[in-house]
Amino acid sequence: MDTIYVTGHRNPDTDSIVSAMAYAALRNSLGDREYTAACLGRVNDETQAVLDRFGFEPPMLLKNVRTQVDDLSYDTPPLLSAGVTVSRAWRVIHQDANTKAIPVTNEDGTLYGMLSSGDIASYDISSVRNPHVSNIPLYNLLSVLEGKVLNKAGEQVDTISGEVTIALPSSRKNLMFDAKDSIVVCGDQPDMIRYAMELGVQCLIVCQSEVSEELRAMETETCLISTPYDAYRTVRLICLSLPVNRICKTEDLVCFHLDDYIDDVRETVLKSRFRCYPILDDEEKVVGTLSRFHLLRPARKRVVLVDHNEAAQAVRGLEQAEILEIIDHHRLADIQTGNPIYVRNEPVGSTTTIVAGMYQDRGLMPSEKMAGLMAAAILSDTVMFKSPTCTQRDIDMANRMARLAKISLDELGHMIFSVSSGETHTAEELLMTDFKEFHIAGHDLGVSQITCADSGQFLARREEFAESLHRMRTEKHYDLAILMLTDVLQEGSRLFFAGDEQTIQQAFNAKTENGSVFLPHVMSRKKQVIPALSALWG
Repeated sequence: MDTIYVTGHRNPDTDSIVSAMAYAALRNSLGDREYTAACLGRVNDETQAVLDRFGFEPPMLLKNVRTQVDDLSYDTPPLLSAGVTVSRAWRVIHQDANTKAIPVTNEDGTLYGMLSSGDIASYDISSVRNPHVSNIPLYNLLSVLEGKVLNKAGEQVDTISGEVTIALPSSRKNLMFDAKDSIVVCGDQPDMIRYAMELGVQCLIVCQSEVSEELRAMETETCLISTPYDAYRTVRLICLSLPVNRICKTEDLVCFHLDDYIDDVRETVLKSRFRCYPILDDEEKVVGTLSRFHLLRPARKRVVLVDHNEAAQAVRGLEQAEILEIIDHHRLADIQTGNPIYVRNEPVGSTTTIVAGMYQDRGLMPSEKMAGLMAAAILSDTVMFKSPTCTQRDIDMANRMARLAKISLDELGHMIFSVSSGETHTAEELLMTDFKEFHIAGHDLGVSQITCADSGQFLARREEFAESLHRMRTEKHYDLAILMLTDVLQEGSRLFFAGDEQTIQQAFNAKTENGSVFLPHVMSRKKQVIPALSALWG
C-alpha cells in the first residue's frame, strides 16, 4: 500500500501540523489506511506543548518528495547463496524470461556479486577447452548428478578436483588417463573401474550401471559415485556443479539503495552497461534489482497539501510528486498540477477549521484528544480570535471542539501563548520558527512571525533580530525580510525589517524608526501584511 503524505508548509506552525494530523486521521478512520501526516521542519515550542498537552507524538519529518528507488516497481528475483551450483542458478534465471541477472548474497543477505546468464554461458563454453575443475564441494556434485557415494573412501571426501576424463576402451591405452589428479567418467566397464581405483584417481563416476560389491569394497583413495545420467551429460553437469561464487561478477559492481534519488540513479545508469543493478536497503541487504525499464515511467510519491498552496512553502521535490488534494485558507498561489484535483479553499482563520468541517461532512466525530488538539490549532492561528482573519465559523468550531474535549478555551489560549520566551533559542532559530517565503510581482521576500502574550522579552533582543534579518536578506537575495512580533495583549505587531524603508512606510502608511514600526491591530501576515505589500507592488 503506497503512502499518501499529508503535509503542511515549511517552518510549520501549530495549525499546519494539526490540520495535517487531523486530516490524515479522518481519512484513515474512513478506511483509507495509507494516509500519513508529515511535517517539513522542527516542531516549535508552542506546537510541542500542544501535542504534549493532548498526548500526541509529532508527525514524521519529511525532507522531500523526490522520487526514490523505493518508489519504483523494481524486480524481486530469487536471491542465490554464494555456494549454490551453477546448474541451479541457470534454472532459476530461466524461470522468468525477464530475468537477465540475479544477485548472489552472503549468509547475512548482503551482496556478494551478480550472476547473469551470459556469465554462465561464457563459463560453460570455456569449460569445453579447459575441463579441469577445482574444489567442487561433494554435496554440489551429488546434487547436480543425482548421484550417491558407493564406497567408504567417498565418505571421507569433502571436495573434488581434477581433469574430467571419459574412460575409453582399455585397448586404447594411449588415450587413457594416467594421473591421480583425474575425475574419470565411465559406464559398465569393470576392468576400467578396477584400473582407476588401483591408480587412486580423485573421483570415479559410473554412469547408468551397477558396481559389484567386490569393487565397492576395494581399498582405495578414490571416491566412487554412481549417477543415472549418461557419460556426455555427466561431464557437462560436473562443470555446472561449481559454486556460483567462482564465476559471478564481484568487482566494479554498481548498486543502488532504496533511498537513492531517481535523478542520480538515471545519471549513473547512463554511464554504465549493466543489464540490471542490485538494490540494497539501509542494512546493505539485497532487496531486489532494477533495470533501465524501471526508470522510464517511475511511480511518484503522492501528497495532500494543507495550510498552503505556494511552491516556495511546499515540501522540496514537489515537482516530482503527484498532488492529490489541497486544503487551505490562503490566497491561491503558483502550484500547478498535471491532473484535476480536489481543492478546498475557504476564507476562514484556520485550516483546522476547514478540516473540522470535513469531519462533520463525513459524519465522524473526532476523538476527545483530537478535538482538543484541533481547538488549540484554531486558537493559535486566529490569535485567540483577535486576528482579522478570524470568522464566526472559527469561533463556533473552536467552541464545539472545546466542548468535545472538555476543556476551557481561555486556559488553553493562555497556555499556548505563554509557552516560551525564546531564551533558549538563537535569533535565527526564532525567525525560522514560523517563516514563509513569498514572490509578489517580481519581488522576493521572507516574512517571519512570532506571536506571544508579552513581547517585552523579545524586544530586548531587537539588535539580534535586526542583524539576523540583514544576514537572511543578503544570503537569500530577498528584496525585503520582515519579522512580525505580534503581541496578543496589545493587539498589534511590531515589524522589524531589512530592506527598503520607503516600501514599509508606503505599504502601511506609518513612520518607521531604526528599522522597525509598531502597527496597531495588525495581527495577520496573510490578511494584513502580504495584501498591503501586494497592493503597493501591483
